Amino acid sequence: MATGVLAAGLAAGTASAQAPANLPGYLANISGNTPSSASDLATRDVLQLDIGMFSLYDRASNIYRRNILAKHPIILAMFTNEGGRLMLFRPGQAPIDAPKVPKVYQILKSTGHSTMALSQVAIPSVNNPADKRWIAPMAAYRTQMKTALDNLDASNDIQADWKPAVKEILATNVAYMDDCLAKGAVTLDPLLAFAKKQAPNIKLIINWAASTQVKHWMGVMDEWSAMLGPDMAKTYAAANTIYVARQNNVLFSVLAQYFGPEAINDRLMLIETMGFTTTPEDMLTSMTRIIGDRSVGELFFGNYKVMDFELMGGDGRKTILSEMQRRGKQPVLPPAVPFGSKQWPTLITAGPGPTSLDDLK
Repeated sequence: MATGVLAAGLAAGTASAQAPANLPGYLANISGNTPSSASDLATRDVLQLDIGMFSLYDRASNIYRRNILAKHPIILAMFTNEGGRLMLFRPGQAPIDAPKVPKVYQILKSTGHSTMALSQVAIPSVNNPADKRWIAPMAAYRTQMKTALDNLDASNDIQADWKPAVKEILATNVAYMDDCLAKGAVTLDPLLAFAKKQAPNIKLIINWAASTQVKHWMGVMDEWSAMLGPDMAKTYAAANTIYVARQNNVLFSVLAQYFGPEAINDRLMLIETMGFTTTPEDMLTSMTRIIGDRSVGELFFGNYKVMDFELMGGDGRKTILSEMQRRGKQPVLPPAVPFGSKQWPTLITAGPGPTSLDDLK
């Protein structure tokens, strides 16, 4: 596979980037002053090569994307407040947007978030009677909470046997806010009692929401993997994540069940994004860059996966080791792993401590 992708990559180049809008100003900033001397001009001319490559990357990105989309199916799994969005791109066919997760997922998630959001109002003002800034936002949220509670029975999007737990959570939220507003103060002991009372039901609805989400997306992947048939073996996929959602990422974990361990960090990628949500365009751009840079790594260094890693990281690591030794200190570094490692792209080393909500007592 590497040889074929290398050929495509050599024809297409690598992925996209974006040049600074104010090139002269950028060059002046990175050189420290407006170029004037022969030395400054020489430095500028070299630095401009790094800027000039952006247009080459942009051109190559468009060609390379067409190449990969013409030969490989792609599945994008993107975080949304609705439980995710999965899209399937097949060569020569219109993209398929998967059905959404059942709306009960959103009801359960909104209920849990509403409870924990109260702590964001309360905690900054705990045991601070002079601080009254919490009153207006809590009163407004209390009105919304009571409306949701009063109308819950009319919803057909949540099964009857799950409604009691949701209603109890919302009712307890309202009661806690009423108590705070009546006293005109937020104190620690009632807040702790409120959290302790809510925790069992919150854990319960988290379980229901997670199982709803996973069962839905596994059903979608059952259908798509059957549709793709042998082409599943050459399909690429990526899920996006921000820092707090890397560990136990639901969408990536579901995809892994269909791609298998050998695809991890190869055809199956976990791409970190700056926000919870992203766009298909941004995901395709990231994937294009990763795959395209692999061809460059194979061309220059003879290794197809070397540019999946920080290229200066190995030499940086050696320098850190020598510098720490010179200082008489122990370095803090993870074990070196080979290029192309198929390890799970999040923490996998076992150790003491809880690993799930069920472990928290």
